Amino acid sequence: MGQRKASRDDDRKVGRRALLIGGTVAAAGSAVLARDELARLWWRTPGVEKPREAGAVDYKGARWVAASDANWRRADRPDDFGIDMVIVHVTQGSFDSAVKAFRDPGHKAATHYIVRQDGHVTQMIRELDVAYHAGNRDYNERSVGIEHEGFVDRPQDLTDEMYEASARLTARICARYDIPVDREHVIGHVEVPGTDHTDPGPHWDWDKYMRLVRRARTTPA
Repeated sequence: MGQRKASRDDDRKVGRRALLIGGTVAAAGSAVLARDELARLWWRTPGVEKPREAGAVDYKGARWVAASDANWRRADRPDDFGIDMVIVHVTQGSFDSAVKAFRDPGHKAATHYIVRQDGHVTQMIRELDVAYHAGNRDYNERSVGIEHEGFVDRPQDLTDEMYEASARLTARICARYDIPVDREHVIGHVEVPGTDHTDPGPHWDWDKYMRLVRRARTTPA
């Protein structure tokens, strides 16, 4: 009887020890799993968020026109989400229609920049923030999106001025975030997994564009 009681006591000690150890491991595991999420949310703490200036642009020479806040998500990139990609779009419409759409809260999508056919650059969302442009959450969080005025089936819409202005913009983005200037990191919307979009379309001259980006990348800003 005494031996059985001692054995039960030992079992309870072992059980409590296992529970404590298991709880410690689980807590450690939870801490590891939570660490990345916490790192992404640190900036939400009062007084931590980076200063923002109304109307400020990330690209010198760009004009600021704010997109509806329904078309993007506030963030603090690259501290909470690393930026390693530029995604090229074509508007399938005029510059004015794209700006109007991105200012419409019902549109639910917008890019960071729009490049007009004459080379003018408008910024509508800060690079700090996540634009809803790729149709893929992961790609949205890690990319900067650039729209280009025109239609995918009209090669005449893709002007030299547009290519050159966009290439300079992409080169500055790549320099800012140390993004390699190659086709794995500068991609078209059509290349985003899960998308049903075809832009920038068959007439977009990738060889020309990447050559211009590389040239601009090595030219002092």
